[in-house]
Amino acid sequence: MVADRSDPPGSFSLTLDRGLRLLDLLARPENAAGMTVTALAASLGMSRTAAYRLLGTLESHGYVVRLPGGRVRLGYAVTRLAAAVAPLVRAAATPVLRRLADELGATAHLTLVDGDGALAVVVVEPTWTDVHVAYRPGTRHGLDRGAAGRAIVRGREGGEGWVTSRSELQPGAHGVAAPLPAGEVEGSVGVVALSELDEDRVGPAVVAAAREVGDALA
Repeated sequence: MVADRSDPPGSFSLTLDRGLRLLDLLARPENAAGMTVTALAASLGMSRTAAYRLLGTLESHGYVVRLPGGRVRLGYAVTRLAAAVAPLVRAAATPVLRRLADELGATAHLTLVDGDGALAVVVVEPTWTDVHVAYRPGTRHGLDRGAAGRAIVRGREGGEGWVTSRSELQPGAHGVAAPLPAGEVEGSVGVVALSELDEDRVGPAVVAAAREVGDALA
């Protein structure tokens, strides 16, 4: 990136910080349709000229795309970064979800925010049950449906504890999920089963697992 000429010498770190903050702004669900350069500049506390220069560098590497009408959104180059992070997420979450699934006899999952929805990124099935819910990584649904999505919303609102669901995503499926602790990663940990779940036992276990996964991803 080229440092803003209006900044003092040695301001590369400031330019890098602005670039990362810009990408973070565009990654937010409310900005999925893109942002204008004016809005970006105002949010970052910089001039439109400096914002255009920064966007030009990011665009040349494919990290942002200019849309007809002047808006800017994330480019597909960010998927390379996401692909590199995915194995790290799986490695951090799988041991916790394995213990949770086998302890409760239910399919355990880590669900993260994906745009304006929820995406199951890690799923672990119990090893000892004859019947369990077939829940696959890549399953996507709205944040207003299922325990996993509504737990994320609860976390956004500063709430704690767990959320339950019945037959919201699959007929006969019962779910319990808890939000990850507030931090850089927005998501939830939960379990789903074909039979009624004992909230007094399952709820605290899911909350503890969400805290452990959150710590591992911090």
